[in-house]
Amino acid sequence: MGLMTFAFLIAGFILLVIGAEVLVRGAARLATLFGISPLVIGLTVVAFGTSAPETAVGIQAVRSGSGDIGVGNVLGSNIANILLILGLSALVAPLVVSRELIRLHVPVMIAAGAVVYALAWNQLISRLEGALLMAALIAYTLFLVISSRRNGAGQMDDFAYEPGEQRHRLAWLYDLMLIVVGLILLVAGSNLLVEGARTLALSLGLSELVIGLTVVAVGTSLPELATSILAVLRGQRDIAVGNVIGSCIFNLLLVLGSTSLVARGGLSVSPNALAFDFPVMMAVFFACLPIFVSGYRINRWEGLLFFAYYCAYTLYLVMFATGLPAFELFRQAMGWFALPLTAITLSVIFFRSLKHPHQA
Repeated sequence: MGLMTFAFLIAGFILLVIGAEVLVRGAARLATLFGISPLVIGLTVVAFGTSAPETAVGIQAVRSGSGDIGVGNVLGSNIANILLILGLSALVAPLVVSRELIRLHVPVMIAAGAVVYALAWNQLISRLEGALLMAALIAYTLFLVISSRRNGAGQMDDFAYEPGEQRHRLAWLYDLMLIVVGLILLVAGSNLLVEGARTLALSLGLSELVIGLTVVAVGTSLPELATSILAVLRGQRDIAVGNVIGSCIFNLLLVLGSTSLVARGGLSVSPNALAFDFPVMMAVFFACLPIFVSGYRINRWEGLLFFAYYCAYTLYLVMFATGLPAFELFRQAMGWFALPLTAITLSVIFFRSLKHPHQA
């Protein structure tokens, strides 16, 4: 492992972040022309843009014969989206959770995760199943756009046109150029990132799945992290949560769907991912419900809880992959103390919110 490996990883991360930012800006500005509301832009356009790195990495991974990186990237990114990004965002400032997110989009996220888990149970997501995932994504996006236009138009302040700019007849062409440039940067960044991740995995003796779940997942989640933190700092805290939930849905339907279509014979899924990482992702999804409904906000202590669990999850993966002697002690401590205590706490929060919805 040399400096070139780290150079590939860092360059890949930088290109992914810049590419996603350019893509999101161009696409969101175009979306405002069609009168789509800010929340829906966050759930669709911004979520698509911030999920574009995962899509690019996944497609490049299967084309280079490293499918485990693609699968691990999606699972790890979704876990990072909830635990790391929402956790850090809530530490910056308590997050407001839209009632629409709880009633519609969080259940859609959980349902998408359950469907993908079921499809992957035989260790393969076939091309037909990938096409079904893509069809579900198209239906979900159309539903959001149609319902948004029916309920009224809106704009997203971070990406909206300046006064009078929309009237320029070539403004749309500039935004289209931003989208093309963003896609080019994403493809270039994904190539560098996958190559660097494969070299790192071989040199450290780690599996491609672990690298995909950690290094690549955090790298491709940087656009979501940057978008959410920026939204919190600008006071648009509902956009921060909407971006994360929408990104998780797009990761499952778009990334795994498109990757399965590209992979020859479908996308293979590791038994380790089915036995551990899929259940962790689903547990994280379900953990959102009691925290989100407790006053329709994510408090700082809840953000700290999310962040602490992400650190514990990452440590678990590294200790397991490297065979550290303390792994068994750590596993028992998490299984017999930390996880049950957290489950009890979340249950109490949930039932309190049901009995006293305005006081939780």
